[in-house]
Amino acid sequence: LQLVESGGGLVQPGGSLRLACEISGFSRDPIAVGWFRQAPGKEREGVACISFTGHNIQYLDSVKDRFTISRDNAKNTYYLQMNGLKPEDTALYYCASELTSAQAKCEMTAPPYDDWGQGTQVTVSL
Repeated sequence: LQLVESGGGLVQPGGSLRLACEISGFSRDPIAVGWFRQAPGKEREGVACISFTGHNIQYLDSVKDRFTISRDNAKNTYYLQMNGLKPEDTALYYCASELTSAQAKCEMTAPPYDDWGQGTQVTVSL
């Protein structure tokens, strides 16, 4: 699969951004999708994920009530709406996909995701 992120940028604290992840190159095989981020000098961490069925959605504790993951099946695009952004949200954000038979699950760790986008930079600063 090919994943392309967009929507990053520079925003002031308290602002909002919507990241998009367009996925191409697949049939209708079930996939789970996750959003991850990596700040300089830190490990990559899972931010949010959504299962194939959409019934299982998980968030990193620090972004709960601020970030929302969603998808548009017609456009094969997944979104991460980020509100109330904080300087500590500054990072390179990636989306990733996992072909999975566990249609009602998604993971917040980098394995077992198979394919990754190149990332989009989010910078939160005055």
